[in-house]
Amino acid sequence: CEKLKEYGIPFNSGIAKTGILGTIESREKGKVIALRADMDALPIIEANDISYKSTHEGFMHACGHDVHMACLLGVARVLNEIKDELKGTIKIIFQPSEEKFPGGAIKMIEQGVLENPHVDHVIGMHVLPTLESGKVGFKAGKYMASTDELYLTVTGKGGHAATPELVINPLLVSAEILLALNTFFKDKSHDADAYVLTFGRIIGDGRTNIVPDFVSIDGTLRAYNETWRKKAHEIIRNICNEIAEKYGASCELLIAHGYPFLNNDVELTSRVLDSAIDMLGRENVLPLEMRLTAEDFAYFAAERPSCFYRLGTKKENSAVTNLHTNTFDVDESAIETGIAAMVWMVVMELLC
Repeated sequence: CEKLKEYGIPFNSGIAKTGILGTIESREKGKVIALRADMDALPIIEANDISYKSTHEGFMHACGHDVHMACLLGVARVLNEIKDELKGTIKIIFQPSEEKFPGGAIKMIEQGVLENPHVDHVIGMHVLPTLESGKVGFKAGKYMASTDELYLTVTGKGGHAATPELVINPLLVSAEILLALNTFFKDKSHDADAYVLTFGRIIGDGRTNIVPDFVSIDGTLRAYNETWRKKAHEIIRNICNEIAEKYGASCELLIAHGYPFLNNDVELTSRVLDSAIDMLGRENVLPLEMRLTAEDFAYFAAERPSCFYRLGTKKENSAVTNLHTNTFDVDESAIETGIAAMVWMVVMELLC
């Protein structure tokens, strides 16, 4: 907010609690382009010894959102300085809570950031640590997956471990459920786009001589196809119930329906890709593969023709430090690339 004031860009704050919306208007009416950066951190203790290390113990920008914010501030500053040479309006969206479901994007949309004036296109960017600094990457059409959180509670009958005939062991029921789900979903012959079902947490709080009453299991389902996504929910529920009932147990399944898959508008992506080539050179603009990671930018893409692309941040001759790790770091020169590419995308959109 202090920087936007310094740049002379009017803004509203407090949207979806901590979201900020800046507006840059040229003298002439034209397209309305929204630019989005996310701005939350992760509960990770940073291991880097760098000048821009997190000052909040136990939290760090392990997904590069500080780079997203820095780039968008730079873009806003440049576009505001040249606004009278353009034709249209630019909305600057600083969005909270991308990392935490249900996400800040849908909340900001519900509070009207795509209206008054009506936004024509949304453009967003995310760092990519496997792509060299100075480069950007694009993927038209389906790019990132939907994400659902799965919470299973398998309830049996606890008791003494030495009398298995008197208990219904939820650990064994859970093991069979997990193996059955893994067998079904690792078979990629199903009529669906790419998908993955993975479980990352299981708690059966018994002891060596105590069988617990219940087991908790947490996992995630990722998919690119909404029809298959819905069908997969039914399949998971049926497998869980059938196996649990076979042993006289029960399985409660809670599905937290998460972000939709992210679809990049083909025409818009083609245009901004050409703009990136204009600015950076063809050798620095690369194609991307589909990813089973998820992004709540997908909500913007579901509302307006949008493009979400990647900014390379890998330091030359250095090992990749992956997202969501305590050593994640970037080549700061990528910020210049990020600003230049996005500015030129907007300029070309508002001049064409």
